[in-house]
Order: sequence, then structure tokens, then C-alpha cells
Amino acid sequence: MATIKVKQIKSRIGAPIDQKSTLQALGLRKISQVVEVEDAPSMRGMIRKVHHLVEVVK
Repeated sequence: MATIKVKQIKSRIGAPIDQKSTLQALGLRKISQVVEVEDAPSMRGMIRKVHHLVEVVK
């Protein structure tokens, strides 16, 4: 299946608990960390929830 690369661009400090949990579920812990996640509707929803903290890279 296809994958998406997601990079954390902003700190989770000051973010609500649910957004911190979403970043953790995506596997992101540090700024500039890139993870590759499966391209599924659930993952896209998580990325959309924290769109201001992450970016999709190619």
C-alpha cells in the first residue's frame, strides 16, 4: 500500500492533550523528525488534526 512521509515542523509544547496524543500515535517525537505512515483514511484524519504542527514531505 502507498505511504505518506510526515515531518513535524512545530513543537508540541502548549498543544492540547489530544493533539499531543495524535503526534505520538503518528510516531513523531521531535521537531524535524520524519516518519512514513500508511496512506489510510485514519492516518489522513490524524494528519489533518495536527496540520499546523506537521507537513507532508515528498
